[in-house]
Amino acid sequence: MSLVCNLCGASDLYLFAEDKRRPYYRCRHCALVQVPSPFHLSPEAEKAEYDKHDNGEDSPGYRHFLSRTLTPLLPRLAPGARGLDYGCGAGALLAKMAAEQGYQFAPYDLYYFPDRSVLNSRYQCITLTEVIEHVADAAALLDELARLITPGGILAIMTKRVLSAEAFSRWHYKNDPTHINFYSDETFAWITAERGWQLELVDKDVVFLRAAD
Repeated sequence: MSLVCNLCGASDLYLFAEDKRRPYYRCRHCALVQVPSPFHLSPEAEKAEYDKHDNGEDSPGYRHFLSRTLTPLLPRLAPGARGLDYGCGAGALLAKMAAEQGYQFAPYDLYYFPDRSVLNSRYQCITLTEVIEHVADAAALLDELARLITPGGILAIMTKRVLSAEAFSRWHYKNDPTHINFYSDETFAWITAERGWQLELVDKDVVFLRAAD
């Protein structure tokens, strides 16, 4: 199997882990752990998995979950800053929570809010809560986000991070068939160094990437 890194394009990948479902390869250049494309779900099967989620507006647990990204983000924004909730899911709850605090966040989701006209604007912040691990072309995603974010803007990313091969082997997070790219501190450090951005590790699964001014 010929493998090229989804993020940096390098071909220096090695088998990092394997289970009964699929193998996982890690890039020696940017440290992204990735699932080879033959093991990716079709769009129809992927959406069917998302449709199983019950993330309603009235769910206190889901609100608390999203607040782990939104609560530290809002104090870092200027009054009136506009945001984009990229990959917002069926309920676009984070955008509603931001509106309750006086901030306007546009929702976008490939399956549930597919109006790409919102991608014609630029934003002071972009939230991606449990999104980047689902996107196969990591490089194209970052290129799009770089186009959408204003100078000095914040990409607020929630995703669980790879710690070690031993921890990965028993990690429940890898068992979701829609999770195909797995990031680590090293991967985020590589991204920010490549793009001249700044990295802030906010929580165990929340990072802020600040775009260059």
